[in-house]
Amino acid sequence: MPQSETLRLEIHVRPSASTTVVAGEHGGALVVRVIEPADEGRATEAALKAVAKALGLPRRSVSLVRGATSRRKLIEVEVRTSGTDAVEDTLMDLRGR
Repeated sequence: MPQSETLRLEIHVRPSASTTVVAGEHGGALVVRVIEPADEGRATEAALKAVAKALGLPRRSVSLVRGATSRRKLIEVEVRTSGTDAVEDTLMDLRGR
């Protein structure tokens, strides 16, 4: 079984956007714009899917730690140890650094 590592990161969700996109930074958090409204957890689920897709990971690799009803959320990303550097590089690109 491959070894994995868990990365924690804060995201800032902007619901009801014109398109779904993961890019930029707001107060140190990765910005995730989603089409879905902030209604019954739809924006949160869409944000988790968008982050997984942007990082090239399956949705099951991304989970919510806290912030279900807040725009600011803490998430965990489970990554194979061999892919950690690639995910961290992608995060830097998404943040615009």
